[in-house]
Amino acid sequence: MGLKTITRKLLGIPNFIYNFILLKYYQVEYGSNFKVNGRLFCVSNSKRGIVIGDNVSINSCRGANPIGGDTKTVLFAKGNAKLKIGDNVGMSNVTIFACESITIGNNVFLGGGVKIYDTDFHWLDYDRRIAEPGGITKPVTINDGAFIGAHTIILKGVTIGKKSIVGAGSVVTKDIPDGEIWAGNPARFIRKIG
Repeated sequence: MGLKTITRKLLGIPNFIYNFILLKYYQVEYGSNFKVNGRLFCVSNSKRGIVIGDNVSINSCRGANPIGGDTKTVLFAKGNAKLKIGDNVGMSNVTIFACESITIGNNVFLGGGVKIYDTDFHWLDYDRRIAEPGGITKPVTINDGAFIGAHTIILKGVTIGKKSIVGAGSVVTKDIPDGEIWAGNPARFIRKIG
């Protein structure tokens, strides 16, 4: 084992301890072979608010994947919201913010800097926006085998089909069927896969 490898492992110990304590504090459930490079930002206000499957790999620092930018990975389940991440999922420097429900299937890859929100965060009507917090929320589902390109934003109420691909930098505002490539702002159909 070389000096670089030993140094990297020693430097990772404080992050491992930090993440372990954070996940225990917020009662996050996670499966076997769960790996985090860097430090997570994680909040869950209810037991089983965040559930993570087996063989999930998360990059959460600039050094792990510079494409994602300078942000940490954020996993946030507000109130009684549910955030479920399936098996064999990989993600880098993403933000996933659930006010109701976000479900990510198995074998999904989320590129650097992807953002997934199931809420508007605020009302469109000015008086209501000023008077009360909140906004419209609708569940988001990303089905098995989907690939979401770097810096994509997925908005409330969207379902992304099995094995579909979303091009980098897209803004997804409506459902994407199984086995299709979509890209753009707003994301549009490009072609079928295969």
